[in-house]
Amino acid sequence: MKTPKENREANQTIIDLVMKIAGEHNATPAQIALAWLLAQKPWIVPIPGTTKMTRLEENIGGVNITLSDDDVADINKALDSISLQGERYPASLANLQGK
Repeated sequence: MKTPKENREANQTIIDLVMKIAGEHNATPAQIALAWLLAQKPWIVPIPGTTKMTRLEENIGGVNITLSDDDVADINKALDSISLQGERYPASLANLQGK
């Protein structure tokens, strides 16, 4: 099992790209991720979870981001070129899933 640092290093290509696109759109990486999901198909509706009002407001801001076709293609190409590393949840939270 890789360490969080090793996972981050393995995923750095997509991290750098999302950060670059976020800067170009004056947005956060989370907003770019949500905008990318919304750009996939018209029936896709992301349901991000949060317990903080500031994160909810940030997430809502993702709806106002319109990615260019090139942005979407660049993200898809980057995702296709790497094998994402790491778990979705830390073990302590993963054990709570389905309870």
